[in-house]
Amino acid sequence: MAAICCLPRTAAAQQPDTAAYAYPVRGVAGYYSANFGEMRPGHFHSGIDIKTDGAEGKPLVATADGYVARIGVTAGGYGRALYLALDNGMTAVYGHISRFRDDLEAYVRAERLRLEKNDVQLYPAAERFRVRRGELIAYSGNSGTSYGPHLHFELRETASQRTLNIVRRGIVRPKDDLPPRIVRVHYIETDTLDGIPVHAAPQSYETTPTGPATYRIAAHGPVEAGRNGFFVVEATDRRNDVNNTFGLYRLRIEADGEVLFEYRMDGFTFDQSRYCDVASWYPMQLASRNEAICLALLEGGTDRFCTGVRDRGVLRLAPGEERRMHVEAEDDCGNLSHLEFVVRGREAQFRAEADSTLVPLRYDRPHTLRIGEEAAARIPAGALYESCFARPEIREAHPASDTTVTVLTPAYRFLPRTTPLRHDMTVSIRAYVPPQLRPRATLAVRNDQGRIRFVGGKYADGAVTARTRTTGDLLVAADTVPPTIRPLFKPGEDLSRKRMLRFGIGDNFAGIADCALYIDGQWTPCDRYPVKGQLQVPLFTEPEARRHTLRLLVRDNCGNTAEWTGDFFR
Repeated sequence: MAAICCLPRTAAAQQPDTAAYAYPVRGVAGYYSANFGEMRPGHFHSGIDIKTDGAEGKPLVATADGYVARIGVTAGGYGRALYLALDNGMTAVYGHISRFRDDLEAYVRAERLRLEKNDVQLYPAAERFRVRRGELIAYSGNSGTSYGPHLHFELRETASQRTLNIVRRGIVRPKDDLPPRIVRVHYIETDTLDGIPVHAAPQSYETTPTGPATYRIAAHGPVEAGRNGFFVVEATDRRNDVNNTFGLYRLRIEADGEVLFEYRMDGFTFDQSRYCDVASWYPMQLASRNEAICLALLEGGTDRFCTGVRDRGVLRLAPGEERRMHVEAEDDCGNLSHLEFVVRGREAQFRAEADSTLVPLRYDRPHTLRIGEEAAARIPAGALYESCFARPEIREAHPASDTTVTVLTPAYRFLPRTTPLRHDMTVSIRAYVPPQLRPRATLAVRNDQGRIRFVGGKYADGAVTARTRTTGDLLVAADTVPPTIRPLFKPGEDLSRKRMLRFGIGDNFAGIADCALYIDGQWTPCDRYPVKGQLQVPLFTEPEARRHTLRLLVRDNCGNTAEWTGDFFR
């Protein structure tokens, strides 16, 4: 067995002075709801989430000297966000802001008015907005894809935009003396057909604690293993004084004292973030409340998160051979947990069976999958994390669906929904679409409960085509239902004492694409909060003791539009 050492890619990384940084938010207890590198669908979490004690409006301050390099306002993602280029070569990112300080807010409003765009990415001149360590820059909030008031905070190396694990580096120090919890161990035996790996169903083992930070396999006796296989470990972490769960910093497995595989989360660039779907065991991660970390290097994966690996993490056992396994889990505050168990090679081996109905897919080659004359998926080289076999098929003639959406085709499955993709594939499904529905036709995906979800795409030349990383049961649907608009004030109401105008907006299927608000005939910037289902309009001008007209247009992603007109007094 050849030994391969994957050295951490930190030699060229800057080593920030931990004492040089001010805490980014004032007036909070210092609790956290998420940590760096947590495994999310399709990406690693790139920062830490600081609780703001259930409230918005906490003062945010510059963590070090620098200048405002970028300001973002988007409906999703970080929502209102600030990017500070620091004089020490780092960039500090603040997300889910409620409002910027006054001069920044005035600049953003002027630029949105000039561009007539609600969502903007602005890049002020370097010396326009200088900031000093500890200086007020904004106020915390709940904007973007946020499910409760908090601050998303991260540090990046400015030159490379590589994010850093700031807790591990000691820049932020949470209260945490709780070791990770090792929940389950899964063994996955592997065979190959024509050089393509085929995995057996996981053998899963619950763990039981034997001490404050030590575990054993709950089942008695050795774990029976085949000639070739690897392990997946489900684990989670906690911190003092909060109920949230957190991701692991490091996970290592040893066989008889020799490192077989070690995963470590020190940082990443954003082109590496999607490798989350291969650092985890994706089919398991989809359904787990824990992190299901794959302790093997798959062929289309990356060694960027490996600090030690032997034979790609594969354990090879002869029948009757025993190895003593040791798993060590570490959180970003340095707390450790341990699991020990014995594996024994068994006589019976998993053998993959050839099936002429399956299509071989090599991860490093492009492929086109076809289902009759009706459907095709073009998968580019490098989109798959691992070579596999596919069974393209028609799933059902009349899939269950939302009754507000017209389903126009059967469901087509090119790849199971448990197959992650790093890059978009191009899916095209031919369908008869009545002329009146063609502008509203799109691709949708059906889940296991029969509900359908918007994917995207457009109708042209007898087919709906979309670029997507969505796998599973795909179909053509048409949405003709416009969005809903509900003013959160009474028509004609006196709003002289209000600083915000609010609407409730929603959509049945495709989701809101954009909004346009006119006050007294003038386009006016507005902020959309998709999680709340609200549109918010700051009222900057002083009350004029007169009636104002309102016109709001809302469009969904299938092109349906809704309009609301009314007035208010202010």
